[in-house]
Amino acid sequence: MKAAAFDYVRAGTLPQALSELGDSAVGAKPIAGSQSMGPMLNLRLARPSKVIDLSRVDELRTVTVAGDLVRVGAAITHAEIEDGKYELLRNGFMQYVAAGIAYRAIRNRGTIGGSLAHADPAADWPLALSTLDARIELAKASGTRRVRASEFMLGAFTTLLEEGEIISAVLLPKMGLTLRWGYYKLCRKTGEFAHASAAAAFDAQTGLARVVLGALDGPPAALEALAQSIAQHGPGAATPEAIASGVANAMPNADAIDRSMHEAAVERCLAQAFGSSAR
Repeated sequence: MKAAAFDYVRAGTLPQALSELGDSAVGAKPIAGSQSMGPMLNLRLARPSKVIDLSRVDELRTVTVAGDLVRVGAAITHAEIEDGKYELLRNGFMQYVAAGIAYRAIRNRGTIGGSLAHADPAADWPLALSTLDARIELAKASGTRRVRASEFMLGAFTTLLEEGEIISAVLLPKMGLTLRWGYYKLCRKTGEFAHASAAAAFDAQTGLARVVLGALDGPPAALEALAQSIAQHGPGAATPEAIASGVANAMPNADAIDRSMHEAAVERCLAQAFGSSAR
């Protein structure tokens, strides 16, 4: 199928993009890499009256230091992060996650902001950024606001984004040498969305202690009790029983097979964080 007819605007600046989005009739949609919206247009699952192209908006294409945070423009592509194009993102974790997203052709075009806005429960960035306790910057014509990545996604394909608002940036805490991280997802074949996934991040210097499940029916779920136990007592606290209990509490309605897959994902991401391959 082909997309239904729509007006197309290529924005040159963020104010122009927000003005076009705010002044248009209900149904206007922003687009950057088109790896999520493109298929939805072609299948006519989305029929916006106007598409606003953000791919050449300079304000969305920079990576800078913002106080004690690293500000990543929403139109930065997965491939640019994977390839270490920006020195501030050469921290291992971000590159590792980006390199595992779909296929290279998708990573060349897909953007970090587009993935977050699409809010597929099995996607990588909602899980990864929730684990880092990142913030998401949302912009509209009247100003900007920041929300926690862990609170941004309300459900499958549903977010906190309001009418006339776009994701303008992701704000990452600076990651030091003491950060221990792990990221694991279970896929039946390379490039597909995960059937189970988990991520962990621990930093004794900053107090970060997060273990998070992804590929659920809704947003990622933090295993807070397990993470705090590991932070206090070390990786030995991540016993099979503790992992199973945390997963069961996070997904009480899942069947035994689904819980078992997520338990394996947690075990393997923790092994990556604290084992011989820890980064």
